[in-house]
Amino acid sequence: MALSFKQEAERQMEQIERGVVEIIPREELLRKLEKSIKEKKPLRIKLGLDPTAPDIHLGHTVVLNKLRQFQDLGHEVHLIIGDFTGRIGDPSGKSETRKQLSEDEIMINARTYQEQIYKVLDREKTIMHFNSEWLGRMTFIDVLQLAGKYTVARMMERDDFEKRFKEGLPIGVHELMYPLMQGYDSVALEADVEMGGTDQKFNLLVGRHLLREYGLEPQVALMMPILEGTDGIQKMSKSLGNYIGVSEEPYEMFGKTMSINDRLICRYFELLTRVPMPEIEEMRTKMEKREMNPRDAKMRLAIEIISTFH
Repeated sequence: MALSFKQEAERQMEQIERGVVEIIPREELLRKLEKSIKEKKPLRIKLGLDPTAPDIHLGHTVVLNKLRQFQDLGHEVHLIIGDFTGRIGDPSGKSETRKQLSEDEIMINARTYQEQIYKVLDREKTIMHFNSEWLGRMTFIDVLQLAGKYTVARMMERDDFEKRFKEGLPIGVHELMYPLMQGYDSVALEADVEMGGTDQKFNLLVGRHLLREYGLEPQVALMMPILEGTDGIQKMSKSLGNYIGVSEEPYEMFGKTMSINDRLICRYFELLTRVPMPEIEEMRTKMEKREMNPRDAKMRLAIEIISTFH
């Protein structure tokens, strides 16, 4: 018996919510899914990436895996390479102004990003954009009109800006423009959903606000967790040396996966693999009861990860 539109929307929502930290607002996403199914029109799912570094590690793939789920459910994935915003650099979580990259540096990184991204995403179902397509064409009047749609007071509510202001650290005016530029990407695409890590919450909500300001239906903000590195303490980062790169050789991936903290095993399974949640919960229970050696679970995890990228 065929599922009703509402039942199918709830089925999709159950898959989408795997590993998700927050959906703002959840009811709106459910409504969008139901409308999408009823009208046979896929949702436009947006992810923006600034190619400020050449290599992608497993931490970056948490969001990419969720995008792949949306693709498998029949929705449109729009990847925005921030060749324009990348010249500023996202100030999220930064205690100082980022060094601006040259256009050549950004384009070299962007090409490397594309090669690695398609190890997770379906190339045929991914629509890629460079945000210079619309941001580069804006006149100064356009920029002022965009700036007029958000207040300084609201911008300063952002944690990193507020902290730097209180500490007397400089904040460039160009940094205040970054969330507006990312938000305008959503306007240009008329995005239904924008995805990001929990550190992107402010930017995603700015996008939601701007869509409304431009007379469009607001996007839903969907946030994924920041993945801990192999040390199990700090977020995965190349600079901290606790990362697993997607372009590493299989033996390197295997060794690093086997070295992760035991408490990360099920979290990595949930966020980095397609192993069904009931199986993951069964492994968790067995390890808690000491009916399964964590080493065996890590071996399976390593094989799952390696098979994704090789």
